[in-house]
Amino acid sequence: MSGLHEEVELSIVMPCRNEEHTVGICIDEARAFLRDRGIRGEILVVDNHSSDRSVETALEHGAGVERVDDIGYGHALRYGLLKARGAVIIMGDCDTTYDFTEAGGIYDMLVSGSFDVVIGDRFAGGIERGAMPLLHKIGVRVLSWLGRRRFRTDVKDFHCGLRGLTREAYEKLSLHTSGMEFATELIAEAAKSGLKTGQIPVKLRRCRQERRSKLRTIRDGMRHLLYIGSAGSG
Repeated sequence: MSGLHEEVELSIVMPCRNEEHTVGICIDEARAFLRDRGIRGEILVVDNHSSDRSVETALEHGAGVERVDDIGYGHALRYGLLKARGAVIIMGDCDTTYDFTEAGGIYDMLVSGSFDVVIGDRFAGGIERGAMPLLHKIGVRVLSWLGRRRFRTDVKDFHCGLRGLTREAYEKLSLHTSGMEFATELIAEAAKSGLKTGQIPVKLRRCRQERRSKLRTIRDGMRHLLYIGSAGSG
């Protein structure tokens, strides 16, 4: 894979909005993974207009920080993809729901050259008690089923927050969405572009910090549904 000759082999991109109590934990996990595997990598926190100490905490733990003022999950990840320097890019939420040591499986699949995009599958990897509300589980399964039919893909978990792709694959995608529907758009664009998409079991952990979830099941689900209904299947 030609991109592996670049200075940065792997970029780990974390979208962040008001995660001062968890972002440091996630950065430390990601740094440990890079160190243990001997990978030349960078950790990039994309701050999405935080009003707490998320930026300061990320810097204290050794991550690079980029700021994007337009609020939205899609805005943050699209900017992170733009700024990432790695031949491989892995995206993961920085609320401790994902263990960044599991990034190794995604990285290996992408480096092998067998896949252009790899999506985590929480239903195969396991969901800790209390990590995902029942209504959310049902919604993810239904929307993933609709997405599979619409975009002719076999991805089981459209909304997993731990996923990766190669730099070469990213450059073939046309990504425009601003909100949570970005998760669906990435899979849809990969399918329309004929990219090889793989899946890997990942565990969804309960957030290590008690807080109100940022997910809005009905609102965010509708954004995914509207995208599925309006996007062309190619």
